[in-house]
Amino acid sequence: MRDYLAWRLAFGITTPSTNTVGSAGYDDMRPEGVTNHIARMVIEDNPVRSDADFEKQLEEINASLEAAVDRVMDAKPNAFILGISALSVWGGTPGWGEELKRRVRAVAGYDVPVTISSDAVVAGLKAHGVKRRIAVMEPYYPCIEPRLKGVLGAHGFEIVRFCHMRGKSPASYSVLTAKDMIDAVKSIDGDDVEALVAFGANLPFAKLADEAERWLDKPVSAGQRHHLLACAAHEWHRRQDLRLRPVARALLIVSCLRAVTPPAATQGAFGKFDRAAPYLRAEVAS
Repeated sequence: MRDYLAWRLAFGITTPSTNTVGSAGYDDMRPEGVTNHIARMVIEDNPVRSDADFEKQLEEINASLEAAVDRVMDAKPNAFILGISALSVWGGTPGWGEELKRRVRAVAGYDVPVTISSDAVVAGLKAHGVKRRIAVMEPYYPCIEPRLKGVLGAHGFEIVRFCHMRGKSPASYSVLTAKDMIDAVKSIDGDDVEALVAFGANLPFAKLADEAERWLDKPVSAGQRHHLLACAAHEWHRRQDLRLRPVARALLIVSCLRAVTPPAATQGAFGKFDRAAPYLRAEVAS
């Protein structure tokens, strides 16, 4: 047992100080025996009116990474979640994401499993059997396009359409009505795409994504619960079994984390799950 509350796992999370959605979303997805520990990447809520403003904001977020990681690593989490989607693709290549993970582990001082949203989106799309053509909605600006195309394109995905919701400041990205988000996801849908992706840890879209899959009859990725939590949510929806016991949910989360982290990095943290695998699989099947 790790500790009394986190008797399965403890996750360390960093997210911008302006994000009012991520923390609540992670807790909504938290199975029994899993705890979330969040450190804020401190940024100013400055106006964003253009690509140049957005790029400046991302530079500020990128510069705040190590300090936030240092704070959350005091809790010695079993795994780490980078709770800022745009940063995961900002370099425009998968290599950028690998460098982010290296930076996190350098601060942590141990080989902590690191999950970033770009990896989780890819894992989720593959779990759904999506082959190529997707569309993306996000709260950002057009300068995100080449970055997302570069990262997801390296995995064989073609982004057919974007909806840039153009938030007016970092804190405003989450100030959306259900209609705002429904209109955005409908604007990118079409017979020419296999799946829709809501890319942004500050989009309060997770519950609507579940509904949208039924309206649109195709996978809808809820980017707010990205990383391993997003992957786990999609796996639950794909199996159409929302009554899974907490222990079965935990198994699915571990499976999703393994999909986006090196096996060697997860072996020590999840040994107890390995030994309990036959029981856990029975829970999933029952």
